Amino acid sequence: MISPDLLYRLILDQSKRSPEAPAIQSADNAVITYRQLSDHLHSTALQLNRMGFQSGERLAVVLPNGPEMATAFLAISSVCICAPLNPAYPVAEFQFSLSDLHVKALVALPGDDHPACTAAAALGIPVLHLRTDPQLPGIFELSGDLPFDNGITEPTLSGLDDLALVLHTSGTTSRPKIVPLTHCNIFFSVKNIAETYLLTPADRCLNMMPLFHIHGLMGALAASLASGASIVCTPGYLPDQVLGWLSELEPTWYTAVPTIHQSILEQVRLQPDIAKQAHLRFIRSCSSSLAPQLAQDLETTFEAPVLEAYGMTEATHQMASNPLPPNSRKFGSVGPATGTTRISIMDEDGKSLPTKSIGEICIRGENVISGYENNPAANAASFTGGWLRTGDLGFLDEDGYLFIQGRSKEIINRGGEKISPREIDEALLRHPAVRQAVAFAVPHPFLGEDVGVAIILREGHTASVQELRQYVATNLADYKVPRKIVFLKEIPKGPTGKIQRIGLAEKLNSELEEFRLRESIGTTSPRTPVEAELLYIWQMVLDIKIIGIQDDFLSLGGDSIKAARILMFVEDYFGVDLSLRDIFIAPTIALMADMIQERLDLDVKP
Repeated sequence: MISPDLLYRLILDQSKRSPEAPAIQSADNAVITYRQLSDHLHSTALQLNRMGFQSGERLAVVLPNGPEMATAFLAISSVCICAPLNPAYPVAEFQFSLSDLHVKALVALPGDDHPACTAAAALGIPVLHLRTDPQLPGIFELSGDLPFDNGITEPTLSGLDDLALVLHTSGTTSRPKIVPLTHCNIFFSVKNIAETYLLTPADRCLNMMPLFHIHGLMGALAASLASGASIVCTPGYLPDQVLGWLSELEPTWYTAVPTIHQSILEQVRLQPDIAKQAHLRFIRSCSSSLAPQLAQDLETTFEAPVLEAYGMTEATHQMASNPLPPNSRKFGSVGPATGTTRISIMDEDGKSLPTKSIGEICIRGENVISGYENNPAANAASFTGGWLRTGDLGFLDEDGYLFIQGRSKEIINRGGEKISPREIDEALLRHPAVRQAVAFAVPHPFLGEDVGVAIILREGHTASVQELRQYVATNLADYKVPRKIVFLKEIPKGPTGKIQRIGLAEKLNSELEEFRLRESIGTTSPRTPVEAELLYIWQMVLDIKIIGIQDDFLSLGGDSIKAARILMFVEDYFGVDLSLRDIFIAPTIALMADMIQERLDLDVKP
């Protein structure tokens, strides 16, 4: 890659050089070649043009992780603007995103019962249905009730300075910020990534990251295909299949967040021979802080270098990374700046600080956006003299390696999921009993941070912790449901009278400890047959012998993967179908037993 170009053309060039080389692979080992991928992108781009879509218009994409999501992004972004959305959003969040992003249409699987389709219908947004080819991963047909112009014979591609991708990123304001990424941003980002890891056509990436996030889109998909390498697009991280993927699909590397790395290590301990069958050239970690001990354990287990990187949406993902051997990698550091990215540590006035001085991490480069969309307030706060202020604190050592020391912004980083606290505030403030709500980060032993909320109730009103969790869960995604809720008469304020979220967990330490104790009050032994059965399930899944019926699921080391296993056993034992959202609402054995018993009682009523 010498001069900037569209991903579309980079893939086309690779198709001309090696038409039969593998490009995209499914988890069940079906493959399409670069020729097939190139032909599909051409035909889909042409079809979109014939339907009236062109540069500057936005198509939202709501698809499950896999090859079709990958090729949909590649095709749509080549002629207009792709807006990928989390398929797990509830209707309310889809309505906000579709409206805020000003999308012209939605791309989804056939059927009108998905929350995204419900939201689109309410907004009068047309839906294009995507019908997959069961034999060829990533190959699909689009259908929709739109005008069609057969006179267009060649697709009209976007230009380098045109937008290719728009994503929402959480901010300290109530409205998430829109990050507009150009084709030029994408080119320099994937160039940085490919050069950092020396990617070649011989490489194969195993992607388990969501393709509605910048990590999966750039760090895995785009970087691989821009290098002529291949990529396995899995349905996501599935703990019972990941070891099979590593040994059977023969990836040369994978990229993931620390919680996935930790889970993989746990799986390998059960099948130690698998690590010997995996021939990984390196392992990449990004999107959340990687514990040095976890990095060392990964290296020892897989006998491959573990490279921690630093990325954010506004930089089209990667800004820094530890390099491959024989260059030094430093555990605890995210490495030096990569490619054309520049990193500076600045004080509050925008003045660069010397080596080893802690300050705000600021970045600039061709991969970095020049500003948020239609948000002058955020731009004024986030950009200084062409530098983007990341809101993270850190320092550079004498070798230029970056060490992140903490977060200066109010964003809650829950295991790599970035949560705007004011989204939670606004959801709770719609509850009739809530007068004031302030969400903030609380420490968590496994996720790094979790969601806490301070609540002031209206006079004469009452509300329980479970009721408020349920209320949030009906309006926001599951990972935004608060884990700790404290009820106060007054919320602490700073010297100017403003509520300061940063440090609120420390200020409310005694209240949070009282919450923890209150949650654990009561007998630790099962009181009912349902609680007894649940205790056995939790002990088996969490691999913990002593569990109290009031112990919190996440505090015991639970995560979404273990939650899914518990819910599977619940359905087998009780015939009750609970959702992942239910385990966030009822995170103890006692609460879950009450929920199950309630469902069972409803089933037997005449």
